[in-house]
Amino acid sequence: MRIFSGVQPTGNIHIGNYLGALKQFVELQEENQCLYCVVDLHAITLPTDPKVLKEHILDVAALYMAVGIDPKKQIIFVQSDVPYHSELAWILMCNTYTGELSRMTQYKDKSKGEESSPAGLFTYPVLMAADILLYDTDTVPVGNDQKQHIEITRDIAVRVNNKFPGTFVVPEGRFLKEGARIMSLDDPLTKMSKSSPNPFSRISLLDDEDTIRKAVKKATTDSFDNIAYDEKNRPAVSNLLTIYSVFSGMTIEKIVKLNEGKGYGAFKKDLGEVIITALRPIKERYEEIRNSEELVVCLRDGSERAYALAEKTMKRVKDNFGLGTVS
Repeated sequence: MRIFSGVQPTGNIHIGNYLGALKQFVELQEENQCLYCVVDLHAITLPTDPKVLKEHILDVAALYMAVGIDPKKQIIFVQSDVPYHSELAWILMCNTYTGELSRMTQYKDKSKGEESSPAGLFTYPVLMAADILLYDTDTVPVGNDQKQHIEITRDIAVRVNNKFPGTFVVPEGRFLKEGARIMSLDDPLTKMSKSSPNPFSRISLLDDEDTIRKAVKKATTDSFDNIAYDEKNRPAVSNLLTIYSVFSGMTIEKIVKLNEGKGYGAFKKDLGEVIITALRPIKERYEEIRNSEELVVCLRDGSERAYALAEKTMKRVKDNFGLGTVS
């Protein structure tokens, strides 16, 4: 199958991003053709410092490689290096309705109820659909919070195919059942986010060991005197147990049993070390890659390979829509 997914270069990637998406990327590369994109065009829907954006693009590309994606086997590239993303987005925009875009929950969240917001924020899902459909994608590995975006992508693809049969492959989403939605360490009712004003609400992949220990130590728990998984009634400790499970490979049941009779202090100490151990090889590999020629070569090669695939799709799309003068 052909796999596509992307990550925004808007700051240091946290463990929620890793467990919800990047971990899947690595698993899927063994038996599939994969394209993993740094979606920089999405990053400018809100005000962005150009110099910072340039650095974050390279940060994310290096992290793709550091978590285990092999650029010799798969394609790692930067979205804006393939201009067909923007071209296809316009064609899809002409086949998408304002009503369905206005119902997108992420638009409501990011526009914060303002009467007016950037048009790019409103049409963001269409660009995401273009990213996916441009490569005849079969499967999109993403976090559970992206389900609505996959649904609208499928709706647009089916709508176009009803007019012009065979234009697009209709993709499926692939969602982790456990650990896909990692919640904030300070508020277990909200998703872990790069944009939270509290730096200890999240753990980033490149955080130093002391910062990780401090974030775990400060994490919200509850007033019960035992450690148990109960997502509805005890969301904070359940979130920590989920993180422990996906990083350690142990079941939640086993972790709970190991912590019988222990307090939150001992549990958090163990959790911090589990996270540090799991992230250490990623950080070491990242340091090797980040300022290397290897990264530059990888992105140049990836963009060329992605361009070649996108070009084939765009020829088919433009022919079906009757666009252009050369068939």
